[in-house]
Amino acid sequence: MTEREKARTPEDLTRLFVERSNAGDAEGVAALYEEDAVLAYPPGRTTVGRAAIQELWAKVLASGARFEPEPPLPTLVSGDLALTSTPPRDAAGARAQVVRRQPGGGWLRVIDQPEFRRP
Repeated sequence: MTEREKARTPEDLTRLFVERSNAGDAEGVAALYEEDAVLAYPPGRTTVGRAAIQELWAKVLASGARFEPEPPLPTLVSGDLALTSTPPRDAAGARAQVVRRQPGGGWLRVIDQPEFRRP
């Protein structure tokens, strides 16, 4: 895997996600997740594991998907865990991620709920 910028703070993950997605870098997007991470996407399903997340994002990015930065809501940190979230510009509801500080430095996503629609 290519050496890439690490998320120095939990909030960096969203910025890096947008940058890598818009560059068409599915491997780089998947590198933002722990090996056994869980992604609640596509809607109504889950994608488990970094390899499966990379395969999913390769398909999404091949379709020409583009992402805009969203301002983060306040991050909640407890030790090596943090909860990050953003209010989506499309008023879809909320996006939330549980992230973990890594032993070698940086943060990675453990659980990602990219779309949560209000009933």
